[in-house]
Amino acid sequence: MSKEHKKLDKIYQESKEKSNSLEDKDSKKKKVQVWIKEETIAYEEELMQLQIELLKLQGHIKKTGDKVLVIFEGRDAAGKGGTIKRLTEHLNPRGCRVVALEKPSEVEKTQWYFQRYITHLPSAGEIVIFDRSWYNRAMVEPVMGFCTQEEHKRFLADVANFEEMLVKTGGIKLIKFYFSVSKKEQERRFKSRETDPLKHFKLSSVDKESQKLWDKYTLAKLQMLMASNRTLTPWTIIRSDNKKRARIGAIKHFLQAQEYKGKDKAQIDLRPSPEIVVDGIKEIELMEGAKDFSEMAG
Repeated sequence: MSKEHKKLDKIYQESKEKSNSLEDKDSKKKKVQVWIKEETIAYEEELMQLQIELLKLQGHIKKTGDKVLVIFEGRDAAGKGGTIKRLTEHLNPRGCRVVALEKPSEVEKTQWYFQRYITHLPSAGEIVIFDRSWYNRAMVEPVMGFCTQEEHKRFLADVANFEEMLVKTGGIKLIKFYFSVSKKEQERRFKSRETDPLKHFKLSSVDKESQKLWDKYTLAKLQMLMASNRTLTPWTIIRSDNKKRARIGAIKHFLQAQEYKGKDKAQIDLRPSPEIVVDGIKEIELMEGAKDFSEMAG
């Protein structure tokens, strides 16, 4: 054996002895048994499979130059943020942006209402996610008195034409999610935010009024759906009392709505649960037939 080989062998043996020594120390450390629900493991496994599909889709969008815009709307504490996090956490940030605008500045208040959103629309090969959007003027603003009745009516009259222009002229693939939560579950989540220091930032004065103004928000939701649910730009309702099922349902719908190379239909069931994912027309029918808004998910 040459001197060089002997030297390498010595280094290897020393490294092996050091590794064994570390393993012995680790084995003496106190171990803690952790119990995980089977449904949690199943959820994580399914989520991982779907996130792999999302990466395939992103690669396809980048290659074809498609422009994808996803709108997330819904009640406060309905689970929009958690779903956005799971949808984007493994995507390449260079081709995916999340837009969450603050309230309009004094200058923006003087502009055309849709103007401040236009600069954030997707370019070729890009996915853009709006965490709340121009639909602030359909629900929060009129209910809380942040806009006039005339401004609200004008928005409802204009929004469908605006979105049709984005799709037909702008070449944008538009997907609209509305996260629907029950009054009781929303109240529970608000209380959780009050006691959890990591969630305090989510609480606002608007949140505190949500329960009191439940029926007004529900009526505004119905008006919004009737004005803007179109064949070209439909709404997809996500029942979100169960956050994990809502996340899976929304991601499945997002993947199902688009074709891309390598779509693994054989291994993964991309059909969302009809109990969780509801189309806009059906939601309108359910709301129009409801006798009491306070008893239905908003």
